[in-house]
Amino acid sequence: MTTRRRFLNSAAAALALPALPRLASAQAWPAKPIRAIIPFTAGSTVDIVGRIVLEPLASQLGQTIVVENRGGAGGTIGTAAVARAEPDGYTILINASAHSAAPAAYPNVPYDTAKDFSAVASFGSVPNVVVIAPSKNIKTLAELAAAAKARSLTFASAGVGSATHWAAERLRLSGGFQAVHVPFRGGPEALTEVMTGRVDFMCIGVSSGLGFIREKSLLPLAVCTPKRTPALPDVPTTLELGFADSDYTFWNGMLVPAKTPRDIVDRLHRETQKALQLASVQEKFAPQGIDPMPLTPAEFDALIKREIAINLALVKAADIKFN
Repeated sequence: MTTRRRFLNSAAAALALPALPRLASAQAWPAKPIRAIIPFTAGSTVDIVGRIVLEPLASQLGQTIVVENRGGAGGTIGTAAVARAEPDGYTILINASAHSAAPAAYPNVPYDTAKDFSAVASFGSVPNVVVIAPSKNIKTLAELAAAAKARSLTFASAGVGSATHWAAERLRLSGGFQAVHVPFRGGPEALTEVMTGRVDFMCIGVSSGLGFIREKSLLPLAVCTPKRTPALPDVPTTLELGFADSDYTFWNGMLVPAKTPRDIVDRLHRETQKALQLASVQEKFAPQGIDPMPLTPAEFDALIKREIAINLALVKAADIKFN
């Protein structure tokens, strides 16, 4: 019995050993700078919102957070880099609703959107606004839909499968009109083409488009939200204007590789929630029309999985062809 007991104790200790370094690592984290990959260009809505949150978060964690913009392919290039990264808490992903649209837009994407990531925290939802150059002489969403039915129109996006693409597709389907998709590497490039009139319209996050709207370079036709946004209180929603099922929740948030230790995920969540409650962050969020979206990591994961299923079903039902 004594020998058997010694054997069992030794075996149990040996089995426990691999867990000890992981536990110690989680407790010591972060011990070096953290890399935050934003899979869209600088100046995009995801970039703007992400940087607002990351600045105080770095201070709270006591480590530098190095932001790396890796735009392209609707956010999937930068996202793939995070999927391949070590799950040690030193690589995080700042993404948006494009994340859950990727499986529908990119069937061969080199990662599993649902399984290869753990959701950490939602920063909030950003209204998408339908914008057009004043030179187009289209003043309302009804006029835009009528013009699209009469002739071929184009719409810009920050890339295939991006939130800007998805919002425009939902609007197009709701309005029963066709339009040619013109994707770019990021929102700023796409907005430039819309302002010049080379592309007809775009659905862009308010955070990116508000400055151009205020200086009259762009005309807002509607916001793709269930209710009006304080950032543009006089602009009606697409639902108000009779475009059923055209609203689109454009969330922004943080994710990490799926096997990141739960202790690190939980701490990142707690610290991010603290950052979101700071008056300095809320003051920057308010003019952007960003609505709070408090979710636990489990609720955030569940939301992403629901959206993946909805997006796949919608693409199949509407026979959307992504170019």
